This record gives sequence, structure tokens and C-alpha cells, in this order.
Amino acid sequence: MFSEMKTFIAAFAVFGILLTVKAQPTNSFPLWPNGAPGALGKNDKDIPTLTPFFPREGKATGAAFVVCPGGGYQHLAEHEGKGYALWLADHGIAAFVLKYRLGPEYHHPAMLQDAARAIRTVRANAAAWNIDPHRIGIIGSSAGGHLASTLLTHFDAGDTNATDVIERQSSRPDLGILCYAVITMGKFTHHGSKKNLLGANPSPGLIHALSNELNVKKDTPPCFIWATDEDKTVPVENSMMFAESLRAKGIPFELHIFEKGPHGMGLGIRQYTPANLDKMLPWTRDCILWLKERGYAN
Repeated sequence: MFSEMKTFIAAFAVFGILLTVKAQPTNSFPLWPNGAPGALGKNDKDIPTLTPFFPREGKATGAAFVVCPGGGYQHLAEHEGKGYALWLADHGIAAFVLKYRLGPEYHHPAMLQDAARAIRTVRANAAAWNIDPHRIGIIGSSAGGHLASTLLTHFDAGDTNATDVIERQSSRPDLGILCYAVITMGKFTHHGSKKNLLGANPSPGLIHALSNELNVKKDTPPCFIWATDEDKTVPVENSMMFAESLRAKGIPFELHIFEKGPHGMGLGIRQYTPANLDKMLPWTRDCILWLKERGYAN
């Protein structure tokens, strides 16, 4: 009875409220059940969520990724969310699609708060969800890639004094995957993403803080980066500058620049199924090999 009570209390403490998640969740759930910090209302757009996709029984590697879809910080592209999650789960990686707050209603730091909370949530529930808390990565495409790269360069160790157990967790991802990502807020930025994220007239300091090629740390995690030379929406220089900054700090990375392909290709197929593996873009095979080498994918 006492051990059962301890388990019950611990489950409550994970969310800091009267809510238990004793097993892997099957549906979307809010990152802050009592409301996100700075929320402007209680509508769907004001409630950041995670949608879980777990590997089939017996296939899980214990690794996990938070998935940040693109959409110019104005909408969320499903093929860069659910599609990626199904692909990762089929390779043994638990995936959590993040619905983060968007412009023009929200600006930085709301999006970063949501991404950080997502990593903390998965880490806080690692034992219950059969996840290794030291193998939790983040993947993002386009503006979602900017959000992922923001967390890769702006993470923290957590607040050890927080009453909410989730907030005690580190927000540092253990790996990063950046797909035709917006990186800079400077010359080569995607102007729509910049305006939705920072507003119409951001200060020079804010532009510098969110130009993530300028903020790589010595403990920024290893990254897999890919883009195409033909991308007219987010110039390839974004990916190249981030890779250059990683190299300058001695951080392992893998960079793939493909000649052909427009912006927003995702996996290269309309809908992910295992039967479509041979139709997927080459980056997916390269990325899975990279993940296998690190013990994330089977």
C-alpha cells in the first residue's frame, strides 16, 4: 500500500497538479494543464500541446524526439509533424509533435518556452514512458528548425527549486536535426518567420539573440543538418552558417547540401507509410544511419 501511494504521489508531482500519467499517453495533452505562461486566452491557439507517437512494442530503442513543424511561425505543417513522427517511431524512436504558439498573436519568448517545456516534459516522464532521459533530441523544419536551433543554443539546466517537477528538468536536447532550417535573423533570414517571431521592429539585441549561428555554445548538442541549393524560401546559407559555428566550437555535426529540391519537401512523400520508404528523400536514409551510429534508431 505504501509503495503504491508513493507511486501515486510521484505521478501527481510530475505535472505539479492533480493529474496522473501512469503509462504512455495516447492522445495530445497540454504542456501546462493550468495554462501556458503569457497565454492571451484559453482557445486552441493559446494552448501548446504534445502529441505522442510511440514505437510498436518490442521495437523501441528508448530514444525520443520532440518534433517542431515548420510554417513560418504562422501555421504548422502537418507533413513536417505527424509525418516525421511516424517515420521516427517506425525506427524505434518515440516522437512528440509540438504544437507551439504562433505569430502574429505571440512572439518570442513564447515559442521557446513551449519547446523547452516539451523537452522537460518528456524528460520528467522518461521512466513512465520507457525513455532514456539522456537520449532526447529535437527535430525541426524551416521555422520549426529555427525553433529547434533556438533551443539547441538557449537551453538551461532547469530550476532545482521549482515546485513543478517538470521545471526542474534540463531543457537541453541531446541531439538536433535541422531540416532546411531558418537559422539567422540577419541577411539570409526568412522575413515572414522573422516578423512573426520578433514583431515588426525588433531591436538589434533581439535580432542578435535569435540569430542562432551567433549563439552556439560549447555544449550545444551534435546536429544533423540538411538543405538544398535550390531553396528560394530559406537560403542554404542558414544551414551552412550554423554548421560553421558548430565546427568552430568543436561540436560534431553532419551537413548535407543537396543540389535539387524546393523548400518544404519534408520526407519527400505525401503520407508516411513503411511501404513508401524507397520513395523517401535521401536525407532520411542518411539521417537514420547517423541516428543508428548514436544508438538512437534501430
